[in-house]
Amino acid sequence: MTAGEQVRLALALAFPSVVSQLVTIVMEYLDTAMVGQLGAAASASIGLVSTTTWLMGGLCTSLAGGFSVLVAQAIGARDASRARYIMRVAIGFTLVLSTIIGLAGVCIARRLPIWLGGTEEIVHDATVYFFFFAASLPVWEMSFLMSSMLRSAGNTVVPSVVNICVCVLNVLFNYVFIFVFGLGVAGAALGTLCSIVIGTTVLMVYVLCFSKDLKVVKGEWHRERGNRSAIVQGYGHVLKHALKIGVPMAVQQAAISTAQIMTTLIVAPLGTVAIASHTFGITIEGLCYMPGFGIGDAATTLIGQSIGAKREDLKRSFASITLLLGMGLMTVMGVFMFIGAPYLMPFMTPDTGVQQLTVEILRIEAFAEPFYAASIVAYCIFVGAGDTKLPALMNLFSIWVVRLPAAYMLAQMLGLKGVWIAMCGELWFRGLIFLFRLWRRQWFEISKSPVRIGF
Repeated sequence: MTAGEQVRLALALAFPSVVSQLVTIVMEYLDTAMVGQLGAAASASIGLVSTTTWLMGGLCTSLAGGFSVLVAQAIGARDASRARYIMRVAIGFTLVLSTIIGLAGVCIARRLPIWLGGTEEIVHDATVYFFFFAASLPVWEMSFLMSSMLRSAGNTVVPSVVNICVCVLNVLFNYVFIFVFGLGVAGAALGTLCSIVIGTTVLMVYVLCFSKDLKVVKGEWHRERGNRSAIVQGYGHVLKHALKIGVPMAVQQAAISTAQIMTTLIVAPLGTVAIASHTFGITIEGLCYMPGFGIGDAATTLIGQSIGAKREDLKRSFASITLLLGMGLMTVMGVFMFIGAPYLMPFMTPDTGVQQLTVEILRIEAFAEPFYAASIVAYCIFVGAGDTKLPALMNLFSIWVVRLPAAYMLAQMLGLKGVWIAMCGELWFRGLIFLFRLWRRQWFEISKSPVRIGF
């Protein structure tokens, strides 16, 4: 495969994911703008619990990520039967896990906004929004799992198209529930739930019935049920290797989300305007970094399949290509955010105080985007190689040791702008250490051969 063919393949895999991520952000803008029309308190109520929703969702998706890497390696080795077996184990495991975590979320929904320091005016709406999210967590998990299975098999088009449709439906449902039925923040939660149920149903039908490598093969499940000891042994092997990859990812995600909750606790005393601006800033910044995650998805697939095919040369080339693509695209998006933020904010909220503060923090964060891209894509490269322990520790050190202390100190002096200056500096640091490790190539030695699963 020539260098030009490698670039075209990387672009072919990344492009649908990048477009999907961009559309997702645009739809989130519209979604956030709808809630923003209800006032700063409504926006702050969602922002207050958003970090906790990321924690719960991240725990589920990170553990599912281990299965995705194994599927990519199986597809690279042209062993579709093994890929289907891994997927079946993943469905059972992640359904049980997400149900348990979702029930835990339902149980704490009433107290969580109070624990997070929410004021009386936003506690009720925050409780309602979080309750609906927690109750629907298994649906979210199946949506992520089916999408990641398809991407691991090299199909980025179908999950991207479904995601775009879900985003459009989300905006339509939100408009109906928020403004036509007058349900406010609860309407935003219901609209999202309805759209994700439809999208998850479509994905599951496609994967199980139409996917070339992953669809149900007649008689395959029946043969497995005939030997119970083989089933137990096979499930054990799959879980062992999937959790070896996924547990560090989940621990990292939990620690990062906990750090984000700590950031919310730092921002909460700064007032409703600061909370709302922080929420808008995170949403709008997604326009820059979500394309990086789209390219990261392609990087994980390409690296995993290269390992499965035992192509060391392709593994090295795809790592360089996806890294450069991610950094280049996110740099352009950072410039766009810096210039466009003042023109975008009036569409998000009528509150001029929130508008001004959000523009200021976004212009600070725009300078971090190239290095944020480096950390995102490099981490996805490591994941595709099954190398997750040290990268997880690198992320944790950067956020807990560098970002949080700096954010706390600067918040006392500069308010919300201080928090975002700390975030910007930490992303520079994180990007540099990931680039250094990628350059040193320790990850390359770790992933010399694909994981073999005996079942």
